[in-house]
Amino acid sequence: MKKDLTLVILAAGMGSRFGGLKQIEPIGPNGEFIIDYSIYDAIRAGFTKIVFIIKEENYEIFRDTIGKRIEGHIDVEYVFQDLNDVPSEFEVPSNRVKPWGTAHAILSCKDVIKGNFVMINSDDFYGYDAYKKIYDFFKEDNNDYAMVSFKVINTMSGNGSVKRGVCECLNSYLTNIIESSLEFKVPENREDGIDIIATPLDGREEFSVNPEDLVSMNFFGFRNDIFEILESGFKKFLENNKNNLEKCEYLIPDVVFETIKNGKKVKVLESVDKWLGVTYKEDKDFVVKELNNLIEKGEYPYELWK
Repeated sequence: MKKDLTLVILAAGMGSRFGGLKQIEPIGPNGEFIIDYSIYDAIRAGFTKIVFIIKEENYEIFRDTIGKRIEGHIDVEYVFQDLNDVPSEFEVPSNRVKPWGTAHAILSCKDVIKGNFVMINSDDFYGYDAYKKIYDFFKEDNNDYAMVSFKVINTMSGNGSVKRGVCECLNSYLTNIIESSLEFKVPENREDGIDIIATPLDGREEFSVNPEDLVSMNFFGFRNDIFEILESGFKKFLENNKNNLEKCEYLIPDVVFETIKNGKKVKVLESVDKWLGVTYKEDKDFVVKELNNLIEKGEYPYELWK
């Protein structure tokens, strides 16, 4: 029996990029964006609904540019992430510009999602395997969350450092995520090979990462109870950061780690696919080439929405 599963796409940061910045540059042969391929993969995996999280002022241009071409293929809703959507006892600083982060973005969806859902970034190409594995996971009758992971070597850029969540796991369940900046480095005292070095964003000492190690790319699957956790957690977050309300961000990896400490299990699903994304402008040609290879192999049609 087919079960309903919603895909939530974090796209509130895309509005300023419609001028041609990297995240919405066409990469497909007919002007498709990365986000088109994410939706296509979700539909063929069995997802039944798409929720776009965007800024309200970008609704018309977003729908005209992306939404309308997929509305005939799957149920679509739009949710606005509002900077002023905070508990009444808190006041948004007048100089606050950025949204409150990915966890706040997901919290914005609480009135339009009734069941299980999956969240992704709008500008990451994850591949079909990720959607299929997490769809199959939600066929299971349990209360666990899930995260799709990738081998770190399949997520690197040859043009500079990238931000990744280095995963620590036990028996295929997540125990920790170390948000880090990763980059290739040539060892000083060796003549062969290249190391992958992770520099934790919290200031801890850098460490080496095995190419086969797993990293998080913000591909999480949640049960509906996450909204209650997010709501209570947001109040605590604002209280704990009352002296830093201009810049602090309420982030999904932090919430996931907190739920693990409180006893929630997060199953780690490993994708066999290669992640693709345009971290640097020099990455685009590689992404287009890799996508064309997938089209030639029959993984995707030449005209995605025909």
